[in-house]
Amino acid sequence: MPASETLSSRRFDRIAANFATSEVHRSSPTMEALHETLGPQTGRAICDVACGAGHLALSFAAEEPARLVGVDPAPNMLESFRALAAERSAAVEAVRSTAEELPFPDASFDLVVSRLAPHHFPDLPRAVAEMARLLRPGGRLAVIDLEGHEDPEIDALNHELEMLHDPTHVRSHTLTEWVDVLQGAGLNVPVARGGQAESRTGVPVKRWCEIASSGAEAERAIRTRLAEAPAAHRAALGIREKDGEFHLPVRTCMVIGVKPLGEVR
Repeated sequence: MPASETLSSRRFDRIAANFATSEVHRSSPTMEALHETLGPQTGRAICDVACGAGHLALSFAAEEPARLVGVDPAPNMLESFRALAAERSAAVEAVRSTAEELPFPDASFDLVVSRLAPHHFPDLPRAVAEMARLLRPGGRLAVIDLEGHEDPEIDALNHELEMLHDPTHVRSHTLTEWVDVLQGAGLNVPVARGGQAESRTGVPVKRWCEIASSGAEAERAIRTRLAEAPAAHRAALGIREKDGEFHLPVRTCMVIGVKPLGEVR
């Protein structure tokens, strides 16, 4: 299997069209908060790692960055990225690679971002170290990803649901773990926000499974597991029941790391 190909990338290559049209991936309150926090990116070089269909990368296109790059190991995801960019007349570069082996020189970018992808990374510290390596001094790494829970029982439920939803899921990391990994890569972490949500209204289980092509058996198993789970555990994960259906917030955290001035590595 080539270095750029993993079980996860092969799976996402098959379902890339789902992500191009996914309302969860296209926009979210956390994406809006990220833009507010980062401010304008005019004239800056931006790289979206594990970009998928490129929704986060393209959310910067109107700000006229100097360079806009999307990296993903799945060829069909990159094709979706190119197609969406063409619809918006956005100049982009689409590069096939994994997060652990980014094919760019040190200090190539002012901003590196990754959204709803790092929970698939087999080696998170290595991927973060690679993303940090790409930053120029003063550059920022911004991540929005599924958040693990500090309570082991609740985290176990969360993990079980995610594995049913997508068997290539590796792990949802807690906010504490994210801060530790970014600091371990030599970054300062001025922003660390947990308990975020990618959907204001919650995503019904049926739609959540449609986006990921989870299948009918997995969808049934998710509903059964949620019905069996303590109400307090569901509440801790922001999951609510309405009209006989469970709705998930797609619970995330947002972290931003800054490369110290004068440092290139």
